[in-house]
Amino acid sequence: MARDYQAEYADYHSKPDQKKRRAGRNAARRLMIKKGLAAKGDGKDIHHKDRNTLNNNSNNLAVMSRKQNRGMKT
Repeated sequence: MARDYQAEYADYHSKPDQKKRRAGRNAARRLMIKKGLAAKGDGKDIHHKDRNTLNNNSNNLAVMSRKQNRGMKT
């Protein structure tokens, strides 16, 4: 069954709280790139230790592989 990306965006991704979370994730990535801990295309994820994407304190962030980060139990 094909996905309806337009409906998916309208139902979830365009919501204000989801936009803030996405902006927080992007800001964390930019911060780690600026520090030299991550690079574009490196295949790494930025992990938020407290699982709050809006908390971009440096002691809350860690660089790890995509597999490790996305395989974590919540």
